Formats: sequence, structure tokens, C-alpha cells
Amino acid sequence: MGNTPSKSGSGEEPVKTTLFEKEPNGITYRIPALIYLRHSHTFLAFAEKRSSPCDHKAKVLVMRRGMLKDDGSVQWSSSQELSTACLPNHRTMNPCPVYEKNSKTLFLFFICIWGNTTENKQILTGKNKARLCCVCSSDDGQTWSQARDLTESVIGESIHKWATFAVGPGHGVQLENGRLIIPAYAYYVPYRCCSYPIPFTVYPRALSIYSKDFGQTWHIGKMLRKKSCECEMAEIIDHEGRSHLYCNARNTRGHRCEALSENSGVYFDKPHIAPELVEPHSGCQGSVIGFPAPEFVPNDDAESKACGTSLLSPDTQTWLLFIHPTNKSSRRDMGVYLNRSPLHSSGWDKPRIIHTGPSGYSDLAYNGDKDQFSCLMECGKESELEQIAFMSFNLNDVMQTGNKKDKKIC
Repeated sequence: MGNTPSKSGSGEEPVKTTLFEKEPNGITYRIPALIYLRHSHTFLAFAEKRSSPCDHKAKVLVMRRGMLKDDGSVQWSSSQELSTACLPNHRTMNPCPVYEKNSKTLFLFFICIWGNTTENKQILTGKNKARLCCVCSSDDGQTWSQARDLTESVIGESIHKWATFAVGPGHGVQLENGRLIIPAYAYYVPYRCCSYPIPFTVYPRALSIYSKDFGQTWHIGKMLRKKSCECEMAEIIDHEGRSHLYCNARNTRGHRCEALSENSGVYFDKPHIAPELVEPHSGCQGSVIGFPAPEFVPNDDAESKACGTSLLSPDTQTWLLFIHPTNKSSRRDMGVYLNRSPLHSSGWDKPRIIHTGPSGYSDLAYNGDKDQFSCLMECGKESELEQIAFMSFNLNDVMQTGNKKDKKIC
């Protein structure tokens, strides 16, 4: 099974390859995560296998391996269950992979939750039943280590202030300075009465889990000072070569929450609402990725003539791509947003729709050799729970929306 990227400028939705599909017996696949291993031209696609669509019916993580061919197509292996990514009597959720280039180690983070305990029960009782875990691979995901429970060593006493927590879901990132970043969020309990949280005071806040020693030890950063839930992060390099860690988080107030860290994820300054990035009423997970700003933008002739031959971003060496349902009322119409000025709060262009219809969670990956993007997303015709599909596209596909902002960036 393979797929070929869409042709530039076609105006059509990219070709989809179904990797995980809901089964007649009710087994459902949710929560995609995607990583591209550049050195081996390999995609790894992860998902949760559930006995039903419900969160508390999650069972195990599954994975498919995709080999990128010279013609741009991807040859996918069959699905396999990750049997070591588990703890006894727990269910495994929220895959979050990151690759460490120095030791050539692939880390897969996830959470394990006791039995069928729901997130709502943990929030209401203030009693956390989640564990922070990871498995590692030194052969690009062909084999995996036994699971490590990192809850005590990483979160420590802070766990008593958390009703529950999770990582990602989606990919982590390695910064230019070598630091590894795992996006996460926790439901913080500010006040208790008779050991129970005071009602309506518990809400989620995003944070990073980071390693300064290439994955040998891990630490938690400080939470965003604003309501923020499932998140992903991307590194932005400014025109002077300085690093900024960008966080894009789910929110329930109609728009995404954004924040920047100037110290590689230890804490994030001035979280704010992104007016161009809409959320449905209850919110939805989304994915963000950074990539090198092009020296010029292909097939953008009008702006090229106005700006000269170059369309370099004015403040950064990095642009951002964000993928998320674009409908304000429901999880529909998956769109890709481009940000050419990611250090500015209003840098997002209008989205290019890549799937018309029900759309849910997603994850992005970037192939620097081919300047190509790929995504894994929940989608369908009647429900976003029908399948998890893979597709690829390039920057030109995203820019030719016919809906670019009227502003010049030169």
C-alpha cells in the first residue's frame, strides 16, 4: 500500500491513504502520532486501539511503518501492537514520539491509566490515576524496550497537585541545542476541601517535559498561566539565530492558546489567544511544526515582484505550519494554516482545506530532503472516527489557497 503526494497547484485535496480503519466489531483507532526519521527515510505512524470510541475503552498502542520511495510514494507495513508499551492493569494512551539524533534513540512517550478510570472521575475526585511512561528504540522502531514508569522521577511531589495529566498527543521535538521536548498538560488542583477539589477550580494547563542530557533524565517545566490543554510545540529560530519554543494548545473559548518560551521550555511567557485559529465549542487537538523559511516562495509571482526576488520572513529563519479542523461549530474541514511571521501574534494565513467533512485529531511531520509535509489525521464521510489517514503535500500546495492575506511581508 502506498500513496503519492498531490500535484502542486492542482487545487484538489491531497490523496489519502487509510492506515487505521474502524472495524465492524466496534474496534476504533484514535489519537494519531507521526514521526519522520530522515536518516532512514521512514515514517512511523502511531494510534490508540480501542474496543469502542470512548476514551476509557483504549487498550494498546499500534504502529505502522512507512518506507519513502524515490518516486515519493510510501510503502506501508501491516499494523502491529506495541506489546511493551504498557503497564499491568492499565490502558495505554496518547502516543508522543521524539527522535534524539546524538544517540540515535527513538523515544515514545505515553500515559498509562488505571483500569477504566475516566478523566472526568479524576478531575472530580482530584485523584490521579495516570502514569508517565516511555519505551525506547535504537533501530528506528523495529524493536522496543520494556516500558519505564517515569512518574516519580520526573513529576515527583507535583503529582499530588494534579488531578490527572497527559502528554501530547502528537510528536515531540529536539531543539538545536540538543534539548528534547515532550508537550504535556495537567489538570492542576489549586484548592481542596476534605481532600476533594473545590468544584469548578480545576482546569488544564500546558507545560513541557524536557531533557537536557539527550534523554537520560527528564524534568517538568512550569505550567502556562492560562487555560490550555492538549498541545504541541515547535522551535522558532529568529534572524539572529536565537531559539524560541512555541506552544500551541487546545482551548474551549473558541480560539487556540499560544505562548513562547525563551528558555527552552522551562516556562512560557504571556500566553494569549490566537484570533485566526478557531476552535469548535469543546475544542480539538491540533498539530504544529516548524520548518526553514524558504529563500523565495514558488509560484507567488505577484508578491515576488513587489518584494524583489526574495520572500524571506522578516523576523525569523523559521515558518510554522498548523493543522486543525476549521469549522467553528464542529470537528469538520481539516485545514492547514501557514505562519510566515511566527513571533507575531497575527501571523497566520487563512487555511487550505485538505479534507472536507468530519475531521478530528492530527499530527504533522516534515521531510527536509524533499521540502515536503505529511500528516496523519482522523477523518471520514459521516464521522471523524471512521479512519486515520495519511497524506503528503508541499508548501506550494498550502500557499495556493486563493485566500492569502492582503498584507505584504517584505
